[in-house]
Amino acid sequence: MDWLIEFPSLGRRDLSALRQSVDEGFRTFSRAFGDNLEAFFSPLLKFLIWFENLLTNAPWPLVIAAIALLAWLGARSWKITVGTIFAFLVIGYFGMWEDTMATLAMISVATFVCITVGIPIGILMARSNIAQRIVTPILDIMQTIPSFVYLIPVVMLLGIGKVPGLLAVCIYALPPIVRLTNLGIRLVDKDVMEAADAFGASAREKLFGVQIPLALPNIFAGVNQTIMMALSMVVIASMIGVKGLGTPVLRAISNQYLALGLMNGLAIVALAIIFDRVSQTYGKRLQAYRETGHG
Repeated sequence: MDWLIEFPSLGRRDLSALRQSVDEGFRTFSRAFGDNLEAFFSPLLKFLIWFENLLTNAPWPLVIAAIALLAWLGARSWKITVGTIFAFLVIGYFGMWEDTMATLAMISVATFVCITVGIPIGILMARSNIAQRIVTPILDIMQTIPSFVYLIPVVMLLGIGKVPGLLAVCIYALPPIVRLTNLGIRLVDKDVMEAADAFGASAREKLFGVQIPLALPNIFAGVNQTIMMALSMVVIASMIGVKGLGTPVLRAISNQYLALGLMNGLAIVALAIIFDRVSQTYGKRLQAYRETGHG
């Protein structure tokens, strides 16, 4: 029976040694490659700062007009376009314009990064079952691990600021675009692919001329989910120095400012609704266009 008494303490000692070795290894890695990683992400940081300054410093009527135009081009709905203009006017009236522009810049850049990285990974998964088996567990971990957990290594490597926040948002928001790109390409009718083969289409022509166009509704559904998940990270990203609507919400939580928290929370909801309606409507238009046989 002695081994039953000694076993737990032995396990704790081994676990403690394992933790120390992991911590020490990560510290060594961050000291050795931290500067290189910062240099690698420097262009992304400069672009994010430039875009944020552009939105913040541009005349507000011009910004609202540009956003309304994008909403109209995406949704082709006067209701959504007018609702978008009204929402941004209310946001400006209540003094949340700069924070909203900072959040808009962060979400836009994060979505761009997720699309740039996610669609090629989704295509690779659709073309290779081995790649799908390798990537799927990684996506599962990215979606299920608490966001506070992966903030730790990101902050340790890159410190506090915009880039760590952007990476945290991208890690959380990337899986939907990857999964739905993979799904959309795999759902392309086999008869269509056989017809493309019969016409002598190359692999590249089949991908860009047949599979991606037919998978666009699914891909845009992934873009929609990526945007929603990126917006849900706004408050958490504010904890590591990301400016935006999450910062006042965090301050409201710390100081029990109910009105401040509600106003900025509703501004985040307004952005989410606008992004959701525009991207969903655009996806439905693509679906209808495909079903009529004009794609």
